[in-house]
Amino acid sequence: MIQPTRRCVLAVTLLAFSLGLSVGTANAQSASKYPDRSIRLVVPYPPGGPTDLTARVVAAEMGKTIGQSVVVDNRAGASGMIGSEAVARAEPDGYTILGNASIHVINPSVYKKMTFNAIDDFVPISQLAQVPLVLVVPVNSPIKSVSDLVAYAKQKGGKLNFGSSGVASAPHLAGESFKRLAGIDMQHIAYKGSAPALQDLAGGQIDLMFDSMPSATALIDAGKLRPIAVTTLNRAKARPDLPTIAESGYPNFDISTWYGYWAPKGTPPAVLETLAKHVQAALKNPQVIEAYQKMGAEPVGSTPAEFAAFNKSEAKKWADIVKQSGATLD
Repeated sequence: MIQPTRRCVLAVTLLAFSLGLSVGTANAQSASKYPDRSIRLVVPYPPGGPTDLTARVVAAEMGKTIGQSVVVDNRAGASGMIGSEAVARAEPDGYTILGNASIHVINPSVYKKMTFNAIDDFVPISQLAQVPLVLVVPVNSPIKSVSDLVAYAKQKGGKLNFGSSGVASAPHLAGESFKRLAGIDMQHIAYKGSAPALQDLAGGQIDLMFDSMPSATALIDAGKLRPIAVTTLNRAKARPDLPTIAESGYPNFDISTWYGYWAPKGTPPAVLETLAKHVQAALKNPQVIEAYQKMGAEPVGSTPAEFAAFNKSEAKKWADIVKQSGATLD
């Protein structure tokens, strides 16, 4: 005969097991029906910028194939951290996801205090695209190649300056990384965004800039800026005539801005796979490819596992660059 105390323990154990089983079954059933309503895509930047446009193009195409609308919710502020935090705190059911840029894995190395963990509080879905940075100078600059830049910087003895869209932005860190590799000194001038920096560059107020291809293209095409090289290992499909910095004497130089989708930690693997599958399909659509080409973006489309590995490697790479540059913010 089972003693009363043992009967209570057994009953509690069976109840806990039953509840766990029912929750697991419910999650599995929910994932199998996914999605049965619209999906909210949080973009932590204003409409019209490169992060918004890159995420929005794919979202529109996904809505056609996944069977539910993917609604973009722009929540700008604090270098993308306001919108990112909203996703980190959201229910991990696949109905709230994040569309962000490489700044997502850079911020933890730059900001001393963050209210969420950019790696541990998210699960990667898929990388959308890679966008090379382009090294540009004023059209009347004597700099016409990477070797010209290095020689000119050494001649100027640290008086050369380079602009960026902000402290610890990819353009800023690209400049710092190049300084270190080339053994030159340049002064950094931070702006509040690419547009004012590019205007000053075109006007000759600053000497050079590493900027994203989409931002710099208009002034390059207008003949106001001279492109020198791109920052990725391979030449950019949008401008195959431009050499890479890697082939110009710095073989390890490989920096780009990239974009992707993330979900809150705890999102079922089946849901992640479903989302990734539709992202990959969208990135093969000719209209999406054409839209990306106009932005200078190169489609990727990775699996959740591939994007997770990429996140970790990029976080480490940027952490090293940030540490060496000394770029930190409160």
